[in-house]
Amino acid sequence: MMNKPYDWDALWSPIRLSLQVTVLASIVVIVLGIAIAYWMSKSKLRGKVIIETLFMLPLVLPPTVVGFLLLVLLGRRSWIGRFIEWLFDAPVIFSWWAAVIAAVIVSFPLVYQTMKAGFDSVDRSLQDSARSSGASEWQVLRYISLPLASRSIRTAYILGFARALGEFGATLMIAGNIPGRTQTVPTAIYVAVDSGDSTTAWILTGTTVFISFLLLLFARK
Repeated sequence: MMNKPYDWDALWSPIRLSLQVTVLASIVVIVLGIAIAYWMSKSKLRGKVIIETLFMLPLVLPPTVVGFLLLVLLGRRSWIGRFIEWLFDAPVIFSWWAAVIAAVIVSFPLVYQTMKAGFDSVDRSLQDSARSSGASEWQVLRYISLPLASRSIRTAYILGFARALGEFGATLMIAGNIPGRTQTVPTAIYVAVDSGDSTTAWILTGTTVFISFLLLLFARK
């Protein structure tokens, strides 16, 4: 009796979706991280510590808690969820866009903290000299702060990419686990282990470990 051929198409689907979600989420979160970290690094706002603590909360909260809060915030019972559904004629919940949102939220603390440290290390006298010479805040950011914090930007992007790639709990809560639509590599591994498909679990696990190892190795260099 011939063995049934392995379904490589079903294996590729979660990998493709994970890369799609991760690339988009990493771009969104690095832009947000740069903008917010730069603003916070020069801000003297009262209550700054409280705001930064809120930014870091997703790093310590259980992913299922983050997913539940997003589910309440973006669900059909919330005005935000209803507005999104009216705007795009489709709910964001249980779509691959929901997976992107979950990945952005959980990876933001790592990106923000890394970028904040990078901007804090920039010599303030250089920035002040540029401002006194007539440079706008955008020019200070583009020509001084970003080049001097470029190493932190690369590290922040890599850490954000790796965190988004491995996101499981919040994604499962808000995007579900629909094969071909919202099933990412972490959720596919969970299903494979639960169903006893060790071959798929090992292939997906090995792929994730290899990619994560390369990303962390590059970040350390």
